[in-house]
Amino acid sequence: MTDIEIRPSAPTDLSRLMALDHSARSEYVWQLELRRDTGQLLANFREVRLPRPIPLAYPHDPYALADEWSHKSMMFTAMMGPDAVGYATLVNRGVGVTWVTDLVVGANMRRRGVGSALLAAAQTWAGERGMRRLMLEMQAKNLPAIRMAQKHGFEFCGYNDHYYLTQDVALFFVRALK
Repeated sequence: MTDIEIRPSAPTDLSRLMALDHSARSEYVWQLELRRDTGQLLANFREVRLPRPIPLAYPHDPYALADEWSHKSMMFTAMMGPDAVGYATLVNRGVGVTWVTDLVVGANMRRRGVGSALLAAAQTWAGERGMRRLMLEMQAKNLPAIRMAQKHGFEFCGYNDHYYLTQDVALFFVRALK
């Protein structure tokens, strides 16, 4: 197996990155339950197995990457040999927080450590800039992304209903940086 190289993205990477298969599949979702009880609003998430796997459309427009990438704080490209196989976009938001707004690995290269390598690069980059936290956002339907966040020590810290253009719930996970 070829080693994974993580490097800052270049304009020449964009067409290859936009062409990656951004979709995913999931057999589980984090289902949001909202209840009103004696004047309080209670939110609860529970993991629910679906009757069959569902396809997940990527919640951002991958073709907007060409216009938006230069507005990001950083963008990394994952290379395996001559092939671009994934990317991560980072945005510094608020005081001491870097958000990973996109973490994409082409479908044929998943479960080979590419996403982990991109996360490690994001953590290093944010830490070198004095950031205190690294935040991930993902769809509540994307259990593979949720599991990856948990595997790397990220903790659930919130959600936003109807966050994406698809009206999907966004989940937020955070990890403190040293």
